[in-house]
Amino acid sequence: MSTRSRKILVTSALPYANGPIHLGHLLEYIQTDIWVAFQKLRNVDCLYVCADDAHGTAIMLKAQENGITPEEQIANVKAEHERDFAEFSVRFDHYYSTHSPENRDLSSLIFERNKAAGYIIEKEITQLYDPDKGMFLADRFVRGTCPKCKSEDQYGDNCEVCGATYSPADLIKPYSALSGATPVEKQVTQLFFDLPRFENMLRSWTRSGALQTEVANKLAEWLDGGLQPWDISREAPYFGFEIPGYPGKYFYVWLDAPIGYMASFQKLCEQNNLNFDDYWGRDSEAELYHFIGKDIINFHGLFWPAMLDGAGFRKPTAIYSHGFVTVNGAKMSKSRGTFIKARTYLDHLDAEYLRYYFAAKLTSRVDDFDLNLDDFVQRVNSDLVGKVVQIASRTANFVNKFGGRLSDDVDNSLLIVELQNAASGIAEMYEGREFGRAMREIMSLADHVNQYVQERAPWTLSKKEDSEQEVLEVCTTALNAFRLLVLYLKPVLPKFAAKAEAFLNIEPLVWADAQSILLNHSINKFEPLMQRIESDQVAGLLDASKDTHQANEPVTEKSKEKSAAKPEADDTITIDDFLKVKLRVARVAKASHVEGADKLLQLTLDVGNGETRNVFAGIKSKYAPEDIEGKLVVLVANLAPRKMKFGLSEGMVLAAGPGGEDIFLLSPDSGAEPGMEVR
Repeated sequence: MSTRSRKILVTSALPYANGPIHLGHLLEYIQTDIWVAFQKLRNVDCLYVCADDAHGTAIMLKAQENGITPEEQIANVKAEHERDFAEFSVRFDHYYSTHSPENRDLSSLIFERNKAAGYIIEKEITQLYDPDKGMFLADRFVRGTCPKCKSEDQYGDNCEVCGATYSPADLIKPYSALSGATPVEKQVTQLFFDLPRFENMLRSWTRSGALQTEVANKLAEWLDGGLQPWDISREAPYFGFEIPGYPGKYFYVWLDAPIGYMASFQKLCEQNNLNFDDYWGRDSEAELYHFIGKDIINFHGLFWPAMLDGAGFRKPTAIYSHGFVTVNGAKMSKSRGTFIKARTYLDHLDAEYLRYYFAAKLTSRVDDFDLNLDDFVQRVNSDLVGKVVQIASRTANFVNKFGGRLSDDVDNSLLIVELQNAASGIAEMYEGREFGRAMREIMSLADHVNQYVQERAPWTLSKKEDSEQEVLEVCTTALNAFRLLVLYLKPVLPKFAAKAEAFLNIEPLVWADAQSILLNHSINKFEPLMQRIESDQVAGLLDASKDTHQANEPVTEKSKEKSAAKPEADDTITIDDFLKVKLRVARVAKASHVEGADKLLQLTLDVGNGETRNVFAGIKSKYAPEDIEGKLVVLVANLAPRKMKFGLSEGMVLAAGPGGEDIFLLSPDSGAEPGMEVR
């Protein structure tokens, strides 16, 4: 299939309209934009749509808190989101809102088609009701003590300590997160989507290659556990679309949110004379891709394809999931200044630095992503300024000195051919979302070019008599190599590429330009294309981010209702907290693989005095069971036991390193014995 014959529609998860974008969200939009930009550079018919997710109780409550209408709330946030996305060069073909007439019509159509097919059922259920607020409470607005592990202050649908799931009615001492009142039970008739009817289709589709393997494995747990009908209605007061034929009932936000992809695209169709059914019809041959976070895969991988199938629409070609973002190895924190809003970042640093760092570490897997700020500074300065820009800065002035025109020939055609031949491999990496591999390959090529420039040393050649032609051919080689590197980086660094194109005096680069070179061509005077990051810029960014984040933290779809329920707690500790940790020497008496777990080993630890502990440790990527049996390790001995689906974990063994194969178990001094205290 030629690249032009492909028709592709791409979406990112919809940011929630109750607060600003932060760096954790930007990973997804930058990842998607890079992939789409690459397709467009290859002249592929690729469209990228998104929208603000504008419905739900949290929006209604946030608007009340701000003293404005929900419509004003979502309009203000949408404008802020669009400004931030634009400055990070996230280039949507259309950006919309789920609070739109197109989404109302499509949500009603999909509901009515599923209802006509018998997939909508009515059930009378008991639901918790806030007598002070006068409203039914969604699961995330009920809190209480976990019925399983007895941890306090847990959400109404699952425990964040032991991972148990349950009904809000099962909570011990439940209370409303909105008012603090004790909820009462009320009978209400709700509408349900009959998800179990789609089990066979979902078992087949989730194993069709449409999902990453680890995602398909996770969804298999839901399927094996037995699907349940999905509650798709909410009672007034609720900000959203009223359900046709059911006065006072509204579509649950998770029903109309993904339909927002379709609505945004439909608006684009109206504006550009496109055929909606070419992309969304059941027989569509177009490719449809969703880029999302792993926290919302159950909605996109189960509910969404089933709802589309029941309404006679096509299912996604693939869903690409990514992991969570941490900063300096830890959850983003207000007190440390690592909870960084997009706007705060833009006030201190160039957006393209972050685009490059994300690209340099992104893979096609569902790995979590750590933004290590020291590594961030070093990599941007070393790779972009010290390798790529340096090629132009060391050679362009010699071209200008000798008339501002490249020579008729290059000095090293083999180097140029090497860079040209790399185009197909780099393209495969972009296509496969292996952006980190692509960046490593590009920087390896940049190293070759810099080595060539260093060896030929035009600054030395230019001092010799009658050297003008030789110097020009060396610089022509270097600047043609620079042009190719700019092309390969263009999906990641569009603004940098535009500056480089202006300097080189060329039309905007496309992927096919990898097969041509510039000869006898005038260039413009070289101006700095990118500045180094200075440490005080990062320090200023962290300082500006401290304690600026309030209760409107979440913008991700997972947190629609969680966001209004409870602000994120500050995660700093005092020295008194630290001194509570008890470390003991333990010997690995037995180690074994854990069935169904990609990262865990099960350890039986001898902790002295005849006592053993069972511990699950995420070290499988580095250690085989036989590697560590008999070894001494350091155990956090007073960590509360944690119930996992594989069993009870009774502590934690200490390890260091960034993860993967680079993880190292900490060992006590030789001569230590199980049970000894580690100081």
